[in-house]
Amino acid sequence: MRIVLVHPAGYNWMPGRKDVAAVANRMAPLGLLSIAAYLEKSGHEVFVHDCLGPKAVPGTGANSRIVLEYNPDLVGFSATTSGFLDGYDMAVRIKERKPGIKTIFGGVHISSLGGFLLEKFKHIDFLCMGEGELTLGELADGRSPEDIDGLVWRDNEQIVTNPPREHIPDLDALPFPAYEKLKGFPGQYNLPLFSYINTPGATMITSRGCPYQCSYCDRSVFKRGYRYNSAEFIYEHVLFLNKRFGVRHVTIYDDLFTAHRKRITKLCDLLVSKPLNMNFNCAVRTGHADDELLEMLKSAGFLQLSLGIETGDPDLMKAHKPGVYIEEVKDTVRRIQAKGLRAKGLFMMGLPGETVESIQKTSDFVISLGLDDMNMSKFTPFHGAPLWETIREHGELEEDWRKMNCLNFVFLPKDIDSKETLTQLYNKHVKRFYTDPGWRKRFNRRIWEHRKSLWYAVKHLPGFLYAMRSFEPEP
Repeated sequence: MRIVLVHPAGYNWMPGRKDVAAVANRMAPLGLLSIAAYLEKSGHEVFVHDCLGPKAVPGTGANSRIVLEYNPDLVGFSATTSGFLDGYDMAVRIKERKPGIKTIFGGVHISSLGGFLLEKFKHIDFLCMGEGELTLGELADGRSPEDIDGLVWRDNEQIVTNPPREHIPDLDALPFPAYEKLKGFPGQYNLPLFSYINTPGATMITSRGCPYQCSYCDRSVFKRGYRYNSAEFIYEHVLFLNKRFGVRHVTIYDDLFTAHRKRITKLCDLLVSKPLNMNFNCAVRTGHADDELLEMLKSAGFLQLSLGIETGDPDLMKAHKPGVYIEEVKDTVRRIQAKGLRAKGLFMMGLPGETVESIQKTSDFVISLGLDDMNMSKFTPFHGAPLWETIREHGELEEDWRKMNCLNFVFLPKDIDSKETLTQLYNKHVKRFYTDPGWRKRFNRRIWEHRKSLWYAVKHLPGFLYAMRSFEPEP
């Protein structure tokens, strides 16, 4: 079967402003690449079209025409909430030109909403609930829809939801993602500025699932179980990226990369005993990053560790990030930096219960931590998250799927008077961090390490200046 897998563009910036998000960070669609590799291994002819890729053209019409040029039998879309409507618009255009092409949608948005989407969006033939490799594989092999676990489909006018698919027990059984199907990979799939020393960079995911229950996190696809690749598999994966594509920095986007201690110990031993002259970034959980772990990561070539902190207000942290505490955050950041690693804090603004006072607490807390980098997202409630059912009790929600991308405020907490106020506070906070004398001193000490990021910024200066102006506080 000829199959095209599509990563829809969606809307990745702010209304009324040019989308420059990909200039700062373009990430490979790893889920689609994993499915592509699995399907190809099963004997199918697979193409990947990344509408956010460096070679992609703007507009759903133009991208639909490109997909049709492959003459596919099946088109699969992996859709986030903000990307779903773009994907559906492409499906409509594809069906209008060639009604016989089958369309299937998967991803977090689909897994959280299910059959409702088939009722409302008539040009979708199938929904893939949960992991996609085996479900798409069976569909491509010609198996009857009624016999495919994890599939939602139409039996004439009736929407049928099949039993859920069991999780793949051994992730090592899957092939490496089909990175080679991305035009411009790896050089034009850039990591965030100043998060690396060496280029080119790439991204990996080495586990699926998370047992924790943060209020804002959608676990619709991988649920709360925890499965992972072995240390040996990860090493071979990294070696493959290095030898095949020349990759010299890998950012690992697992939620819980360091959760299984024996796995990390073995991986670090491999990276030390058979060095690859590469650097790595990953996330660690506050309170679960002891000195021995940090020393292992440092010796294995890790450069930057991220911490999901979210807020500097203890009451909000208790409500939304249970098990993480302010004092533990301070201690973890201090010890990360003491081991010669960089510490990056991940935060959210606009959570349910947020106030002007709690935002100030967070801003002060961020500055006090002395972080090497920081990311502040705009809180976005998603359908599969625990707080979705009660979100409207805590404020006003604008359920515009295109804006639900963590770059727009679609939710207004009860105790903040307007989105304009929230936006002003956000811009003020972001500017405060990057103009803080302490941060600038830390940054300037690494100017030579940052030279590749600085050169990239110079080459894309108009886009970065435009983005910077987007975060200027309004007078």
